[in-house]
Amino acid sequence: MALVKKPVTGMKDILPEEMQIRDYVIGVIKDTYRSFGFTPIETPCMEAIANLSSRQGGENEKLIFKVLKRGEKLKLDSAKSEQDLVDMGMRYDLTLPLARFYANNANSLPSPFKALQIGSVWRADRPQRGRYRQFTQCDIDILGEPSQLAEIELILATTTTLGKLGFHGFEIRINERGILKAMAKYSGFPEESLDAVFIILDKMDKIGLDGVAKELEREGFSEESVRKYLGLFQKACGETDYAKALGALADPLGEFLPEGLIENLLEIIRSVEQTKSADFQMVFDPSLARGMGYYTGTIFEIAIPEFGASCGGGGRYDKMIGNFTGTDTPACGFSIGFERIILLLMEQGFKLPAQPKKTAYLVEKNYPADRLCEVIEKAQKAREAGEQVLVTRMNKNKKFQKEKLKTEGYETFEEFFHK
Repeated sequence: MALVKKPVTGMKDILPEEMQIRDYVIGVIKDTYRSFGFTPIETPCMEAIANLSSRQGGENEKLIFKVLKRGEKLKLDSAKSEQDLVDMGMRYDLTLPLARFYANNANSLPSPFKALQIGSVWRADRPQRGRYRQFTQCDIDILGEPSQLAEIELILATTTTLGKLGFHGFEIRINERGILKAMAKYSGFPEESLDAVFIILDKMDKIGLDGVAKELEREGFSEESVRKYLGLFQKACGETDYAKALGALADPLGEFLPEGLIENLLEIIRSVEQTKSADFQMVFDPSLARGMGYYTGTIFEIAIPEFGASCGGGGRYDKMIGNFTGTDTPACGFSIGFERIILLLMEQGFKLPAQPKKTAYLVEKNYPADRLCEVIEKAQKAREAGEQVLVTRMNKNKKFQKEKLKTEGYETFEEFFHK
């Protein structure tokens, strides 16, 4: 069988030019998040299949890369179901692994705990622009903080980071699962069907109000419920002022809204608007649902005009850790869409800020071995002075070699000939 040199579908090789930008961006992300008090952690790339399939990950549970049992545990001949073959899977996000991590290590961690996690995740998704089957996520989470301070800190840390990377004029779309539930109950949707309703609603930006109406009716929901539901969105979405939009929903929803929910959401929006350091706008979006089943409260997304789709998101998930421990723990997180941010920077011709001087030492091929150490020692001194030095043999076509090195950022060339 012939070997395949291309990466498998949905995954990619990363060339040096992009890798330099990725390293720089990760550095900015880490430095900024640390300045907000977040602490780096790491979790395994695989999780128990029972955790990944616990009906908390929404549509992503259909996209798990599942791992076969190994050695004597794998019994193909006697297997009667998938459970007999699979016991682990590749993580599809960093949130569920964090919940397991915290449940396992809470006694060794401060409270509240501010976690920073950067790593690869895997989804057997349909590849498209900015979407891969293996991709990097950059998450920050605050565990053990029940108040709106968690949401405010997460939004400010994330937007400060985006501002440092040169993004401006973007939006943070925000909503509350409590508002979504109140709107659905007011419209007459049964409690047990709410998750199905929200999965359809999450497609609003792609299929529009009419598309959502058609899908809801196709699922068997009554025409009256669909009409009342979409009427609420038309009323709130037509209002650009977030306070007025929330007020337009508060009156009809009345008894269906938990006490203080509207006030809490307004506090988050106003606090962020008053203290932000980046150029962006907070936007209340009643159609924002987020696909994950584990969200329990505030939810938010990053909308960057140049991309035309979400470039990150998050929210509150106060019930997830309790699934491991039996005791609920307040939790809230925000994830940057790292691959999409990198894609936008590459398309914009992003240039790294001032970098160390890059010098290439070109050594003639027959240069004597006893003098090569002198060249290496000179390179070592230049590196200690802050330069980036490449020591390499001189090619026959020296002109072409220099041109290639210039494309890699080398500005100075020193040549060493045998004399």
